[in-house]
Amino acid sequence: MNAIELSRVSVRYASGRLALEDIELSVRKGEICAVLGPNGAGKSTLVKVISGALPPQRGEVRILGEPLSRLDRREIAKRIALVPQTSEPAVGFSVREIVMMGRAPHQGAWMRASKHDEEAVERAIAACELESLAGRGVAELSGGEQQRVAIARALAQEAPVLLLDEATAHLDVRHFIALSELVCREVQERGLACLMVLHDLNAAAQYADRIALLKAGRLVAHGSIEEVMTYRRLKEVFEAELYVGVNELDNARYFLPVRPQLGPSPRRDG
Repeated sequence: MNAIELSRVSVRYASGRLALEDIELSVRKGEICAVLGPNGAGKSTLVKVISGALPPQRGEVRILGEPLSRLDRREIAKRIALVPQTSEPAVGFSVREIVMMGRAPHQGAWMRASKHDEEAVERAIAACELESLAGRGVAELSGGEQQRVAIARALAQEAPVLLLDEATAHLDVRHFIALSELVCREVQERGLACLMVLHDLNAAAQYADRIALLKAGRLVAHGSIEEVMTYRRLKEVFEAELYVGVNELDNARYFLPVRPQLGPSPRRDG
């Protein structure tokens, strides 16, 4: 089943400039779709449209088969968990309190935490390696630590759709790998549909099941890594020379930028 479906979605800014044009895109349950493209391609705008923060001027977004336009904010929050690029630290709240906020869509008017709420929060804190920080104020943490808190909050939300807008950009290598592996496990074990915006081509090739390639608000390609992440397509979209190689150990593709005039001839794999 497609958990996320976009049908001919178009968005223009107030200035009239095109942000997205006729986007046709779907993400299935149990699948990670990585969205790639240069700055200004429309990646974050796409996330805003799927999360319900920005209604399209044309077309339709469906979440678990239901038109997004028919859902109120509470119902959207039950279905979609979003981790943005950055967020302002919530002054006066501890890590555990912030993660508990992810349970708000499931709680009543008095926001009383149930045993299940508390268990979900503790699982998310442990999964994101935040146990030693759980009692500290979020404003005291580093940018990378705050981003791990935001990811834990999204996991505690237990929504079937997970949107990550460059959510791992501020993490060090160890935490990037740990949290990327965590997202993969959550997607596989819970059957989540995950759409993640990335700038790192190698991370996309390592962790995504499918790739959506954007340029200037248009979907250039959507499919498997082998179909989409080719030398010709990447050069067209990023307007840069890239060496495209294949790791003999796991048959995964990897990508290296080539310095103009100084680097080796790029692999031309199609």
